[in-house]
Amino acid sequence: MTSRLLSTFAVALLCAPLAASAQGFFGQNTAPRSAHDMPAQCDNAHFLADQHGLEQSGPTGIDLPEHLCGRVLAVSPKAKRTRSGWHGYFYLSVGQGVSIRIVSDLDQMNAPQWPWVSKGDQVEVQGRYYYDSLRRQGVDWTHHGTGRKWPWPGYVVVNGTRYQ
Repeated sequence: MTSRLLSTFAVALLCAPLAASAQGFFGQNTAPRSAHDMPAQCDNAHFLADQHGLEQSGPTGIDLPEHLCGRVLAVSPKAKRTRSGWHGYFYLSVGQGVSIRIVSDLDQMNAPQWPWVSKGDQVEVQGRYYYDSLRRQGVDWTHHGTGRKWPWPGYVVVNGTRYQ
């Protein structure tokens, strides 16, 4: 019994600094999103706060659920083949002069041939925000599938038409 209490106490002591650093990392008033916190609506302000936190701290290996809305600024006209299949890319303006790269796994999505989005389109995106560096960040998992490490199905709505 005593060893179990000591183990529980040791785990609590080890985890306390992690919780405090996560709270500081995501901002003073913003707690990190839990596994149940994919926003039901667009929340560009929260995304911008998450992005700022990651840019300040550097790569952490943390992926965040995001639900964004905005206008398309640019579209890669050709799909690109990666080790995980064919992907389409576009940049979405999310406010405050910020744009973010949106990655669509075309092999997973029920959508017409790429590109099915154009500059100026109004878009809503639900997916996973990843941050590898200032120049390597974006939102992927914008398709209907989920994975062992990603529980939320994503989608892209272009001018009212939903692709997933």
